[in-house]
Order: sequence, then C-alpha cells, then structure tokens
Amino acid sequence: MYITLLKAKLHRVTVTRVEQDYEGSCAIDSGLLDAAGILEYEQIHVYNVNNGERFTTYAIRAEAGSGMISVNGAAAHKASIGDLLIICTYCRLEYEQAHHHRPVLVYSDPRNQPERIRNSIQAA
Repeated sequence: MYITLLKAKLHRVTVTRVEQDYEGSCAIDSGLLDAAGILEYEQIHVYNVNNGERFTTYAIRAEAGSGMISVNGAAAHKASIGDLLIICTYCRLEYEQAHHHRPVLVYSDPRNQPERIRNSIQAA
C-alpha cells in the first residue's frame, strides 16, 4: 500500500509579483526551492493564507536571492502582491517507508529568504 505524505513546505512566503499574461506556473526564488528540495517543474500545491484560495501548478526557478514569488497565468487571479502563501509538495511512499519519512519545512523571513528549516511541525 502507498500513502501520500508532505514532502516539502515553504511556509508563509510573500507574493512579490502576479503575471496574468504568462504561460503559467509559479516562479520561486531558487534558494527557497533548493532549501526545500523542490525541483523545477515539480507539481506544487499553493494555499493562500489571505483569501483561502487553493490551487495546483508547478514550480519554476527564479534568481537565487531575488526573493521572488510570482504567481503566473490563470493562478494570478487567485493571489495579490503581498499575500502570504504556503507552498507544498507531496510524495507517495510505501506504507513501511512512511514511518521514517520527515518532510522539509522551510520558514522564510519577510524578504522570502530561508530563515530556518525543520523536519517536524510543533503542535500549538
């Protein structure tokens, strides 16, 4: 049996740009992608903290250190500059492997630079 688990999360990154007239996708600072282990063109799930919108697209690399989080194409209707996003990827693992899996959780500073990385979520 396979189970789907959280692979990586970029927690509360800030939208810096929206581009409706673009092919699609979400451009993310390469430093954030690398810190989380998210590959270019990997499917991402995006959760908008400000308005509750949720959508699926794919990641593309933006310049490292740029702080860019650009929501593009049709998804640009679901976010505004300044919105906070949670961006997640998931993986499918054998049930037995799932017990040993730990996600990569990247928390960014206000300029969308990696601030700290964890492998578990603390209960409130």
